[in-house]
Amino acid sequence: MARNAFIIKGNLCGPRVRLGRALQKPPMTQEDLACKIQLMGAEDMTKLIISRIEKNQRHVCDAELRLLARALNVSMEWLVGDEEESNYPHSRQQK
Repeated sequence: MARNAFIIKGNLCGPRVRLGRALQKPPMTQEDLACKIQLMGAEDMTKLIISRIEKNQRHVCDAELRLLARALNVSMEWLVGDEEESNYPHSRQQK
């Protein structure tokens, strides 16, 4: 009998990734986000992976969460819902 290694199904950031893309000026497509993350060094990030994250069909590791936050220019806390939706865009300095 196979056991799931994760306590919860899906992820916390899916809806916020979708919202973060939509709130970009101009709005960012899944392909745009995947390309931006690839340019940041995660060459295996694809549009399909972004889609699965947004549909809550794929877990997100901490390193991916950091890349998603940087690519969307938001905090990791905002992505997982620990900051109010109205705090978008979360101002933080680019490094």
